[in-house]
This record gives sequence, C-alpha cells and structure tokens, in this order.
Amino acid sequence: MSTSGTSEDWPQDHDRILLAQVDSTNAEAARRAPDLARPTWIMAQRQTRGRGRRGRAWSDPEGNLAATLVLRPEGPPARVALRSFVAALALGDALGVVTGGRGGVTLKWPNDVLLNGRKLAGILLESAGAGGRLSHLAIGFGVNLSHAPDQVEPGAVAPVSLRGETGIAIDPESFLTVLASCYAAREAQFAAGGFAPIRAAWLARAARLGQEITARTGAAETRGRFETVDEDGNLVLSTATGRRAIAAADVFF
Repeated sequence: MSTSGTSEDWPQDHDRILLAQVDSTNAEAARRAPDLARPTWIMAQRQTRGRGRRGRAWSDPEGNLAATLVLRPEGPPARVALRSFVAALALGDALGVVTGGRGGVTLKWPNDVLLNGRKLAGILLESAGAGGRLSHLAIGFGVNLSHAPDQVEPGAVAPVSLRGETGIAIDPESFLTVLASCYAAREAQFAAGGFAPIRAAWLARAARLGQEITARTGAAETRGRFETVDEDGNLVLSTATGRRAIAAADVFF
C-alpha cells in the first residue's frame, strides 16, 4: 500500500528546504537559523552524520525521514523545551493519518515514538541563545519509514519501520507534508491552551503508563511505577522510597 501528502496540505505560514544530502538536518538548521524569517522545515534525503540524544549516532538510510523544524519561540527555556511533547504528539497524529489509525502508536518519555511497542522514531531538540533567551529552537525528527536499524543499544527498545510493520509505503517528502500540518495544529493548541491539554493528550498515548520502568542517568538508576508526567514535563515514578520526579533520563522497559 502506498500513500502521499499533497502540497495543498502544507501549512501556509511555514517554509521548507529540501536537500539531497547533509551531515545532519539539526546541524544544517543551526547554520541557517540566523537567516530564517519564518518557521522552516529542513529535510534531507540522506544524512551522513545523523545523531540522536546524548550524541548517539542515528542510522538514516535513504527512504527514511530526516527533518528538522526551526522555530523562534517566545518564553523561558523550560517552557520552550515542552515542545518535545508537542512534537511527539504531532508525529503520532501524522502516523494516524498515514495509517488510517491502524497500528498501536504510543509515546515513550522523553521523546520516542513506538509502533506496536517497538521504536519507530526519535525526536531531538537543540537550541541556541544567550542570557536566558533562545535565538532559535531546532526540533529534529528521525522516522523509520522504510528501514529499521540492524543494531540496537543493549536493553533498548527494538526498532521497527513503518513499511515493515504495516506494509504502508510513503516517501519522506509526502510524510513531511503530513507531519508539518499536524505539527502546526499541535503548536496552535500549545499556544492557545498552554501545556495542560498537550500533557493530557500525551498521557493518553503514553507507553507503559502505570507499569514498572527504569530511568537511567549515567550510573544512577531509578526503578518504579510510571505514575505520570508532571506540569513541568518531568517523569514521575512511584518507587520503594517514595515519589520521584526525574527531569532527564533514558527509560528502559
């Protein structure tokens, strides 16, 4: 089965830059950000040095989506960072559009998207600024549309591709059109209602909510029941020693 998005679906107030190859769309975003007047999507058919959280390499064969949205958001850095939840929701929405709601799409804190319990996509936020003010925010999306990596970090969620799991084939540019439209809608929701409706919608799709998980930061490890995500976006675990709010960690099931 194949599907596509049309240019008529593209959000009118957003620009896009399509590249054949780049080292990293987030790196390209940093280079171009000073000259971008409007929200801009940068997509490459191939990345040669894609990266994920904590500097990890991101496998990116041709046919998968590698794209970055560049924004100039207002507000303190902590509020700006909540767009990781906005981005995850938008990506979940886009997958719902493409699959017609088939397949189990869930969201793994802090910024992964799972399909039928396996990792389909990752999201990476990077920003620049000074004096507590951000000059720009780059939201990078890596989505396994056609290919899943052969190797995975020990203990991490196994990867999957959209085509391999559902039989649905969509080219990256068409998927970007759907994603851009879905992101614009979620950004408008965030601007109008703040984090509360975003948080509620994210929790409704949260992977392993109410179950035992492990949060790992460096050598420190916390295991507990995934209770919620709080108003600041922290992971909240109910542990043997009490309730813990965790701002940053890698989560293992």
